[in-house]
Amino acid sequence: MTTPAELTTLLTRVDAVIVDLDGTMVDTMGDFSAALNRMLNELALPGIASAEIERMVGKGSEHLIRSVLNHVMAHENIADVAMKTEAIFPAAWSSYQRHYLDINGSCSAVYPGVVQGLDALRAAGLPLACLTNKPLAFARPLLQAKGLDLYFSQVFGGDSFERKKPDPLPLIGTCQALGTEPVRTLMLGDSSNDAQAARAAGCPVLLVTYGYNHGQPVRAVDADGFVDSLAELARAE
Repeated sequence: MTTPAELTTLLTRVDAVIVDLDGTMVDTMGDFSAALNRMLNELALPGIASAEIERMVGKGSEHLIRSVLNHVMAHENIADVAMKTEAIFPAAWSSYQRHYLDINGSCSAVYPGVVQGLDALRAAGLPLACLTNKPLAFARPLLQAKGLDLYFSQVFGGDSFERKKPDPLPLIGTCQALGTEPVRTLMLGDSSNDAQAARAAGCPVLLVTYGYNHGQPVRAVDADGFVDSLAELARAE
């Protein structure tokens, strides 16, 4: 685990911080599960367990919906799964958007230590931007509902740029909006998507150990450090 002294060294190397949303600041698995299962019910398809959804989260809503449809139909032994997924995707996307906006934030919770960590970063004079693969129309209301929106000078979603994380483009664009160089901008996330995007963009990266990393151990990811809670940022020496 990254020590307080190592965290201090890392923070002194940067001029701003980019923070992921799902799995980093807010546990949104309940929101995902509720919206996706309502969508599946509308499509007359069987439901899906949260444990399965967790392995699919992180690459944007379009990828999530396709992964869920593929998984459910494969388990139903439906032929030509990929073709049928694409055929029903427009209806699924419309349904998911409607249900997610309806329940957004009601089945989710801010992780312990997040507010303390954000307070510590703000007290250190570091501008903060939120960068998520969640659509911006979902991200902004969620941040507001959880009282986190005032921490961020910039908020970008999965539809804010032409490509999503793990592509480096969203990080590079966020750095430009912050007016900082990537090498001096910390990516704070929970998964290999965040780390890969950061490495490709030239940003240092710090990962939390409690989020969604496609069912894989997060400590195996190439990162500059790991924390069990963002509150550890408040204890940096």
